[in-house]
Amino acid sequence: MTFTVVGSTGDRRVALFAAACRSYGLPEPRLIPWRDVLSGAELTVEPGTLLRVDSPGEDAEADALLRGRGDPARVGGGATWYANFTAALRRVARAADRAVPLSDPDEIAVMFDKRRCHALLEAAGVPVPSALPPVRGYAELRARMMEAGWGRVFVKPAHGSSASGVVALQSAPGRIKAVTSAVPGEHGGLRNSLRVRSYETEYEVAALIDALAPDGLHVERWLPKVSLGGRALDLRVVVVAGTPTHAVVRTSRHPMTNLHLGGARGDLDAVREALGEPGWRRALEVCAGAAACFPGSLMVGVDLLIGIGWRRLAVAEVNAFGDLLPGLTGLPGSGAEGLDAYAAQVAAALTWKVPACAI
Repeated sequence: MTFTVVGSTGDRRVALFAAACRSYGLPEPRLIPWRDVLSGAELTVEPGTLLRVDSPGEDAEADALLRGRGDPARVGGGATWYANFTAALRRVARAADRAVPLSDPDEIAVMFDKRRCHALLEAAGVPVPSALPPVRGYAELRARMMEAGWGRVFVKPAHGSSASGVVALQSAPGRIKAVTSAVPGEHGGLRNSLRVRSYETEYEVAALIDALAPDGLHVERWLPKVSLGGRALDLRVVVVAGTPTHAVVRTSRHPMTNLHLGGARGDLDAVREALGEPGWRRALEVCAGAAACFPGSLMVGVDLLIGIGWRRLAVAEVNAFGDLLPGLTGLPGSGAEGLDAYAAQVAAALTWKVPACAI
């Protein structure tokens, strides 16, 4: 049994997956670099090989091929990135028509479109935050918020990841505040910072939203999250072959809990205790339900929100490449005890039967 990985040289995910293969006595996975896929190089995938598609996000050259030359830390270009990325996925699928895919290209495409992903989950009965109809700029956003009676929303680029360009917006009569990691670039435009900042004037917030709008926006009602020790939290849950196998608590003192933005891992046992066993089982069921919307994907990472009071649950995101949880072993009873997220996927892949996809 052999694996082929579409990924980037030096990407930590690729290295961890290769280590997991070695731990099972399997050959080193063959790597197809994203830059080859995107530059039009000839692609070959051996018949019968297990094909894993990994993130192109850690490769500056791949980023330039996806959305054009420029600062890799810049915000924007999501629509161009998405068009080129989905075209590249189709190219990989054609080259690998006799391989065994561990993730369906169409499903990856849906996960990278927040509007389509939200609609798919909602139609399947998976709890998600309420969303506004599409908005094309700040003025329309405020009008839609007023019509809905919402004072707090998350504004998300339709095709972004890693919280790039995400804005936590709250308004009240005479006041407005936007929290985001997007900051003005030295040569214009916006770039990602590793620290969040606040904008608190109408002019600044309008300029921010209008700069993000051309690539498409997805706007969700802000679900106030529970907190422990004065830090708001949510969960990233990795689901492998339909079973939630790994979970990490992400905590923060600001609305974004992403670990690269200053978030920190929290105490999973404390969260389980606060939810109670019925609540914990329900949380895992919701994550499994979200994963079931993507039956052709061996692994997805589900971002689960827990509302104040520890009763309401909602899925904020489903991530095609959401398994980077180094050092974390499987949940008790998951079948992945003692395994990291990559070893759990290798074990599941060896018996993977590609189902008929629902998308």
